[in-house]
Formats: sequence, structure tokens, C-alpha cells
Amino acid sequence: MINLEIEDDYGVDNPEELKGILEDVLVSFMEMLEVPYSCDVSVTLTDDDSIREINRDMREIDKSTDVLSFPLLPFETPGDLSLAEADRAGCFDPDTGNLLLGDVVISIDHVKAQAISYNHSEKREIAFLMAHSLLHLLGYDHETEDERIEMEKLQEEILNRKGYTRDVQ
Repeated sequence: MINLEIEDDYGVDNPEELKGILEDVLVSFMEMLEVPYSCDVSVTLTDDDSIREINRDMREIDKSTDVLSFPLLPFETPGDLSLAEADRAGCFDPDTGNLLLGDVVISIDHVKAQAISYNHSEKREIAFLMAHSLLHLLGYDHETEDERIEMEKLQEEILNRKGYTRDVQ
């Protein structure tokens, strides 16, 4: 089971469709990476000005970006939940027992612009950003070439499982 909390600060035109895309990607992610727990993820949909402010305040980078990820779990190895299991009180919701993965912030302004730039749909772009961000929540990164290659491979597999390919309109 998943608990996906969505805060729409942007005022998207199609909130139910968008929620379905985000849930699809989260389910695909959990199945593919064999996450053995029910999970909580929070997603905030916002604009470029707001994500710039968050990026400046939280990361000291004064520019807008497409997506920000704020993992709540400790990792020595991407995808290895043993540290979370060792700290159940700090990593699991005491009321529901769900694993607290973290928070995602997506700029809908960037979604729209990047969909045009990459010549694919906004659906595919939002799905891509969600997959990318979820991998960050599970400890994956792209600081080195090997990490980037692994992360890109996982992103594409997550998206392909649910049909969010570049030609999806």
C-alpha cells in the first residue's frame, strides 16, 4: 500500500489525472525495486518562483529547477533499507507503520517547458520527474558517471513498466 499526499500549490488543470500518473510511477517504482513496505511520499506541485525559493532556502542554490527530492531515510548503499529497518522509530510512521520515504517538489512550469523541449507529453515529463525523484528518495544519485548510468537505466525501466515512453501523448 502507498500513501501519496499531493499538495497542489500550482492549481493544475487535471489534478485527478496527474495523481493517477504519480501513483502509477510510485507503484512501478515499489514493485521494480521490491520495496517490502507500505510507504508514505509527499509531493508538492508548484511554480518556478516557489521552487527557486525552496532551492535557495534548503540547498543554497538560488535558481529554479524541475524537481527537488528530500529523502527521509539514511543510506550507505542505494536501495538498501537495512539502516531504516534498524531505526524503525525514526523511519516508519508510528501510527500506520508506513516507511517514510520523503518529500518531492515538482515545478509544473518546468514540466510544461521540458515537455516541449524534449518533444514529449507533459504526462511523460511528470512521470519522469517522479521516477527520478523517487530514486533519490531511495538513495540513488548521479554524481558519478556510473551512478548516472544506473539511475537512467532504472528511471527508464520504471517508466516503461507503466507505458510512459517518450511518445506518450
